[in-house]
Amino acid sequence: MTTRPLTPDEDALVRALPRLMYALPRAIDADMVREQQLPLIEWTVLMRLSEAPRRRMRMGELATACELSLSGMTRIAGVLEKNGLIERVRSDEDARGWNAVITDAGLARLERAWPTNLASVRRHLLDHLDGIDVARLARAIENVALAD
Repeated sequence: MTTRPLTPDEDALVRALPRLMYALPRAIDADMVREQQLPLIEWTVLMRLSEAPRRRMRMGELATACELSLSGMTRIAGVLEKNGLIERVRSDEDARGWNAVITDAGLARLERAWPTNLASVRRHLLDHLDGIDVARLARAIENVALAD
């Protein structure tokens, strides 16, 4: 099988993606911590819970949705619970399982932090995509992510 070499544009894209995957979350996290004292991962957990049915998710599902290990999710949930932003409750379906539930205080915190997150995402990513078909780019990235 003959493998076709990368074009200069393809090579540039392949080299830029790892930098993006590293730099973008760090830049948004820095903005969130500086302006809201809310790390990006905590924002992400609250956002995922706010979008879930009944504002709750099983801890394992939440960990997967946030791309965390279960132990990492447990640590973040402990911080959020201590701050009154979520509660952990026994699952209705399975008494052995635990659900994370966003509280009213968690929803209010998410709403207060939303403008900072939005401005950061625009500044660090979307403002650099002028002239690019963003919907097509999103589909392509999703297809790559689902190929695994």
